Amino acid sequence: MNRKVPLSELQARMKLFRDKMDIMNPDWELAVIFSKVNQYYFAGTMQDGMILIPRDGEAEFWVRRSYERAVDESLFPNIKPMNSYRDAASCFGSVPDAIYVETEIVPVALLNRFRKHFPFETIKPADGAINSVRAVKSRYELELMEKSGRIHQKVLEEQLPNVFREGMTEAELALEVYSALVKEGHDANVRFGMFDTPMILGHICFGESSVYPTFFDGPGGNFGMSPAVPSFGSREHKLKTGDLIFIDAGCAVDGYHTDKTMTYMFGRPLPEEVIAVHRQCVEIQNEAASMLKPGAIPAEIYKTILNRLSPDFLVNFMGFGSRRVKFLGHGIGLAIDEYPVIAEGFTEPLHEGMVIALEPKKGIEGIGMVGIENTFIVTPEGGKCITGCSPGLIPV
Repeated sequence: MNRKVPLSELQARMKLFRDKMDIMNPDWELAVIFSKVNQYYFAGTMQDGMILIPRDGEAEFWVRRSYERAVDESLFPNIKPMNSYRDAASCFGSVPDAIYVETEIVPVALLNRFRKHFPFETIKPADGAINSVRAVKSRYELELMEKSGRIHQKVLEEQLPNVFREGMTEAELALEVYSALVKEGHDANVRFGMFDTPMILGHICFGESSVYPTFFDGPGGNFGMSPAVPSFGSREHKLKTGDLIFIDAGCAVDGYHTDKTMTYMFGRPLPEEVIAVHRQCVEIQNEAASMLKPGAIPAEIYKTILNRLSPDFLVNFMGFGSRRVKFLGHGIGLAIDEYPVIAEGFTEPLHEGMVIALEPKKGIEGIGMVGIENTFIVTPEGGKCITGCSPGLIPV
């Protein structure tokens, strides 16, 4: 089913981007969108092409493949076919000395091919303006994220406790999680803004697998399937009585994600001191969520929370050993990892309609990663959770 992004959404996003560019880059003349996720945000379709956004003219979406699909899927008002950048250049006119592009994700080789026909001199980043606009969700976007959150809650809180069995591998459980999410409406894919971070689902772990070292910029870990696929779940690591089960998985509907971590105690309860640590993580989540109000400063939320924690609790908090991350939560939307971040250095105030995944977690030697993660909408009353209310450590 072709669910088109409404024209009013596309128009509002483009206006917000232009306004933000005027503020952040007053001298800008041309921005070019190459990445498929940002194409979807501004044009409602993902193609091999580019969106040219001149400051003093209409935006044009030039598509190499597939122009036919772009026209079928998108309500963007100005879609044009091209065989190469030469076609677009022949219709564009003079090229400014500087162009603004997604410098975090566009390959140098692609820019060099583009430069042959659009002879710019300087590359400047459009990332800040794009991130700022994408950070505040419209009602249309929030409804999609709320739908994703309901799927997340149903699968992780209600369905999964019925599928655990002694001797199943992490990979087998990951397949159960993936299948259940897709059947309920998940897009079957999760996306990250972080460069070169492919991820099918997330981290599906038993016991200390959840604190195994990983390149992934998050508090949890995972043995994964192999060094070539360090995520999803191990084919060798099997579930046994007394294990902590740790599931950190993304879900998405029409591109819009929620993020959720749920933990379970298999066969028998974990030691009481471990349960107490987990409960404190839940309390931290709830306290931080109460601060997610318009005008709040992410860096101050982060500082306030960490200053209230004891030195003992801070050991292995938000990671394990030397592998601690320096954030408490992150923006989320068309990617799992968006702006803003609840961390030092993020001093721009929150706005109503931003969406934040909070994930206070703590690694425990011999046990694994306890804690929780849920996705919250910033509202005047504080963060509104859209991924469920279970405190985790569900006994199964």
